[in-house]
Amino acid sequence: MDWLRGILHQAPEIALFAALALGYGIGKLRFGSFQLGGVAGSLLAAVLISQVGVQIDSGIKAVLFALFIYAVGFESGPQFFRSLGRQSIKEILMAAVVAISGLVTVVVLARVFHLDKGLAAGLAAGGMTQSAIIGTAGSAIEKLGLAADEVQRMQANVAIGYAVTYIFGSFGAILLCVNVLQWLTGRKIHDDAIQAEQEMLKGVHVYGAGESPAAPDLVGRIFKVKQSGRTVADLEASAQQGPATIERIRRKNALVGVDPQLVLEAGDIVLLVGRRAAVVALGASIGDELQSAEDMDVVMVRRDVSITNSQYLNRSVKDILDSLTPEFKHGVYAVALTRSGSPLPITPTTLIVPGDVVTLFGTPQDVQNAAQSVGPILIPSDKTDFVFHGLGITVGLLIGLLVLRIGSIPITLGSGGGALLAGLLFGWWRSRKHTLGNMPTAASTLLRDLGLAGFVAMVGLQSGQQAVSTVMEQGLSLFLMGMVVTIVPLLIAMLFGKYVLRYENVAVFAGALSGARSANPAFGEVLDKAGNAIPTVPFAITYALANVFLTLLGPLVIAFA
Repeated sequence: MDWLRGILHQAPEIALFAALALGYGIGKLRFGSFQLGGVAGSLLAAVLISQVGVQIDSGIKAVLFALFIYAVGFESGPQFFRSLGRQSIKEILMAAVVAISGLVTVVVLARVFHLDKGLAAGLAAGGMTQSAIIGTAGSAIEKLGLAADEVQRMQANVAIGYAVTYIFGSFGAILLCVNVLQWLTGRKIHDDAIQAEQEMLKGVHVYGAGESPAAPDLVGRIFKVKQSGRTVADLEASAQQGPATIERIRRKNALVGVDPQLVLEAGDIVLLVGRRAAVVALGASIGDELQSAEDMDVVMVRRDVSITNSQYLNRSVKDILDSLTPEFKHGVYAVALTRSGSPLPITPTTLIVPGDVVTLFGTPQDVQNAAQSVGPILIPSDKTDFVFHGLGITVGLLIGLLVLRIGSIPITLGSGGGALLAGLLFGWWRSRKHTLGNMPTAASTLLRDLGLAGFVAMVGLQSGQQAVSTVMEQGLSLFLMGMVVTIVPLLIAMLFGKYVLRYENVAVFAGALSGARSANPAFGEVLDKAGNAIPTVPFAITYALANVFLTLLGPLVIAFA
């Protein structure tokens, strides 16, 4: 054991990555339908490793958490601000119920078991995993008018209660917000998250990586003209099932420039591109279809274009199309429309608003010409805009330093709340200015996963040894009371959400529940189960409220315990 302690003393960062590797391995194990998950597994592994004795800088924990919570906010910013309003009343009530039930649970336990005010506040801080309670409770103890040594003893008890109960406060919240909630509702987070995502897509099918339709909507086919006399313009105008355009013509073994007034001759070979139904119908009137022909291949591109030209904004799709000239529309097809990262159906009544992105299909020259009028082309990149996101995290951490005092009670978002708020704001900004703030999905996923799992592992490495030793010295009573403080408010909130608020989607329910408890590890596991960002918006609302409501528990516990 000494050799291991020596290694971890020289390179304590080894303990962090060992906890992640071991924790995710544990998290993959299944016990029937129960699976611990990587986040909870990392916490458990870190507590075990901490018994060797590890000294690791707390600054690492702060950095990892800031990266995680900023990435979460950035991804959900556009949806978050669209969701604010009367529809958020469920999340407000959820956060209030968790805070009130947590206060009542702690006060009842303190009076039944004759705990002093310091231990009671520590129970609240650890069992509810809200470290800000330590500060607000400590300040409240100083104002009780007690002797200096008694104040010091009570403040030390706050830390003891916190250390003993914090580990299960994190671990238990994961079990309740994921496993117990799914059992109570009889639904799976993943299934409901997929269902909610499909409802948001409004019937638009989104293909995953490596997927494509067997019968694509846009096609190119080669035909041999059987009858002379029709011009290119006449032929294209005769399309009845939608637009179709001639992109290349080969006559007598030589390519001919495509001109609207060019008269086609029998034996010409043409490449017809357009909507599949239009191409099939029009092709039948042209002549026989050829499987291939020399020099008839044309490169087509898909480009995302940010709609910034004011002449297209706040107008319906039909109104815009009616105003465009035939030359502008020729050979260019709008194949997709997204708003705040979510696909929208392209219908005649769809209204185009600032921040919308249209995907254009056509030859590079045609798409480039169209984009000059519509807005800038958004070129996909695997580079992250560190200027934008470095500024975002800096702003968030500065916001977290701000303190608002209500009487003697300090209220602050803290670094986590500040980084979340900045992520929401910068994510919303990015949805309006698409040329700024690029962050590839893979980069965002890494920030989320590594940030959260690393943060949780750091908690276990720093608190695990002290929590275990304190339990060994004082018995299990304080630990068991912490379990009650963790479990009871969440169970009450679950029942309240199911039978009063009537959450129908368990993915949304889980996001709101974990946020109301400020349970970041639980939220990370919820996100992992969901497989998409559906739980993020309710989490962001309840998390912001929980940072205020739960912080207020410190002086309230001191007053009533």
